[in-house]
Amino acid sequence: MSQTLAERINAAFAAEQAAPLVARTRDDIPRSYDAISDEWLTSVLCGDVPGASVVSHRLGPPDDGTNNRRRIFVDYNPAGQGANLPASVFCKATFGLPNRQMLGHSGGVLCEVTFNNHARQLLDFEAPRALLANYDPVSFASIVVFEDFGERATFCSEETRVDQAFARAQLDILARLHGRFAGAPELAGVLAVLPTWYDRFHNLATFHLEESCAAGVDAAEAFLPPELFARRAQIWPATLRSLELLRDLPLTLCHGDVHLKNWYQCDDGRLGLGDWGVTHRGHWARDLAYTLTTALTVADRRAWEADLVAYYLDRLAAEGGPREPMDSAMRAYRLSLPSAFAFWTLTLKPDPAFPDMQPVGTAKVFIERIGQAMADHNAIDVH
Repeated sequence: MSQTLAERINAAFAAEQAAPLVARTRDDIPRSYDAISDEWLTSVLCGDVPGASVVSHRLGPPDDGTNNRRRIFVDYNPAGQGANLPASVFCKATFGLPNRQMLGHSGGVLCEVTFNNHARQLLDFEAPRALLANYDPVSFASIVVFEDFGERATFCSEETRVDQAFARAQLDILARLHGRFAGAPELAGVLAVLPTWYDRFHNLATFHLEESCAAGVDAAEAFLPPELFARRAQIWPATLRSLELLRDLPLTLCHGDVHLKNWYQCDDGRLGLGDWGVTHRGHWARDLAYTLTTALTVADRRAWEADLVAYYLDRLAAEGGPREPMDSAMRAYRLSLPSAFAFWTLTLKPDPAFPDMQPVGTAKVFIERIGQAMADHNAIDVH
């Protein structure tokens, strides 16, 4: 009898714990931060500098959520000290079993590594640069090593005040992404391994997603519109129905997790977009609806939504994407709300098999904002 994916991940994880190995070459995938050696860091950071090597390193504090995140501070030998090599790097990994289960089932490991290895260099806007991105397709152990922003950039939070100029800057980036990859040959080439949004969601749905979303909705009663909460039993069926209706719309490359906390501001004023672990082939409305409903307060979204959607449509066409009529764009926008809502009800009361993903305070703000958009657009009655 063949193993399920969950059983396969569990077995690989158990085997690693029984025989832990130290990572030494660039092709090795560490199974923990403690398994990283100076030799491994030398292979990742010093390959272009003859004679350079890492002679010591120390780990920053752990920061665990959907991924296991950590900074690594490094010291070099004399050959490396004068070569402008990074004094620190920022890493995202899947070392914990819950992280591997969630990101293995959803395809998140594959998506992040594929984006960083094959798509990042095709973008013409600010996004993190990976020095290494690798994963094991059996165990779903992974690590991505990024240039460290240090003090050069600040990530947004649910408390960031987003005015119309900021929102337009977000939409400029989305239009450049979606326009660049609308009908692009890479979607049928090196990026064809990326799942569609339909497949990405349904893959995750095989692993406790429906139960977690339902528990999150129940826990959110106090900050959801009463008319939405009263129909809570219909939210999951509406979510599945919306995915079916979006399935046949034209594909581009989408970020997929464009909530406000994944945007950052550089010290020179540029806006950037990080955390590409939900990258997929899908319709652009997912990113558009998810961005506006998490970035804007309810009052601001209601006041600015139509103008901002029209602004995005103009920018999308200018960047090589389709010229989309407002009515069909708003239909796709409406269809995109339920699965964005699911991404946050999931985080409020996740199943024990999932990692802790977001602070409760963040989840409440975004659930309230997306939930009100669901009610405003009557997204349960999708058609």
